[in-house]
Amino acid sequence: MPKRFHIRLRDITPRGLYPRSVLMVVLPMILLLSAVTYIFYDSHWRHTSRKLSQTISSEIQFMVELRRQYPDQFDALRDEASRSMQLDATVLENSRIPTEQKRLFFSALDDIFSRELDVSLDQPFWFDISGYGEKVEIQVQDGPDVIRFMAERDRTFSTTGHIFIVWVIGASGILIALALGFLRNQVRSILKLTEAAKAYGRGRDADNYRPSGATEIRDAARAVMDMRTRLTTFAEQRTTMLAGISHDLRTPLTRLKLQLAMMEETDDIRAAREDLRQMGAMLDEYLAFASGVEGEAPTEMRFDTLVADTVAALGGQATIRKADAVSIIAREGLIRRAVTNLISNAQGFGDRVEIDIIEGPHMAELVIDDDGPGIPPDEREEAFRPFHRLDASRNQNVPGTGLGLSIARDTARQHGGDIRLEDSPLGGLRVRLRLPI
Repeated sequence: MPKRFHIRLRDITPRGLYPRSVLMVVLPMILLLSAVTYIFYDSHWRHTSRKLSQTISSEIQFMVELRRQYPDQFDALRDEASRSMQLDATVLENSRIPTEQKRLFFSALDDIFSRELDVSLDQPFWFDISGYGEKVEIQVQDGPDVIRFMAERDRTFSTTGHIFIVWVIGASGILIALALGFLRNQVRSILKLTEAAKAYGRGRDADNYRPSGATEIRDAARAVMDMRTRLTTFAEQRTTMLAGISHDLRTPLTRLKLQLAMMEETDDIRAAREDLRQMGAMLDEYLAFASGVEGEAPTEMRFDTLVADTVAALGGQATIRKADAVSIIAREGLIRRAVTNLISNAQGFGDRVEIDIIEGPHMAELVIDDDGPGIPPDEREEAFRPFHRLDASRNQNVPGTGLGLSIARDTARQHGGDIRLEDSPLGGLRVRLRLPI
């Protein structure tokens, strides 16, 4: 069955709010202006010009007939016509009319006048509308002679139609400018709110932002600011509570470590010390996941340098294939922890780990490939769930809490980025971390 293509309106219209608003204002105005201009041109200006051209053509025909019937009295008749009809006539003896027709840029006048002259006259004729200022020149071939007529331009066709068009275009231009200025102010308020919301979402402050614009925009801005305040308060309370729990748990853990240090070294004691060490690491990871946004301020940093330092600190078999020099603005501690989690996960499940640091037009990308068992596509979203561990694709014997990917994605989204899981060319899993430049 052949594939059918459907053209949707949103595919051919601008996607931005301001361009769409401009289109909504300008397009109806242009259509209205075009309709008014066409109606005026067709029903008034063209009709008026045709009637005037018919009158002049009839007067010229009348003068040509007078010369034929009364050649000896034509001079007197010509003077009378000049006074009564404002039509000057001159006989050019033994002459020929020009062969090249002069035409206006706006050819409708030429077409109207030429058609009326052609209807009225049997003789060849020539005319020039483009020159002589307020006069129009018409030449008629009358036997071996040429009769040259000079008519008033205002009596030949309508000369005031363009004034109406200019007024319509000018008024429309003023209305469009006023509408665009109003729209720009309203859209600017929405764009400021968008930037402030993005900054809040990335954990930054927008101290210079003040609600502005229409009442609805101000209400939306206040709602965003109130929501940020509530979320910040909730995060601070959660962090404070978990910090207290962590402190309370570390105290008995520290006592246990001291007691084990004073005991005789045996396999059981060494195993108990390792359990205590893992419990301390788990507490740190739980606190890091629950705290989310730290008090650390965002700073400009070299992302490629941070990744290289992390790889060197972790050691192992990870290698950097490509490293573009790219800078980002982020909380260094959170980004370092996220990168550490991603690389250590790849090292834990694969024997070969290769890393790329790519600078895109808007995003910095960290691509981590491993040759491990990978994760099936239908389970990749589940891998980001806190405390979730995959049975089939990832080995349960690898130590951890199931928070590595959760912390990494949470950190990426706090900074306006994200993490995606894909198939790796090495046969395992590809992790793609994207952060805004």
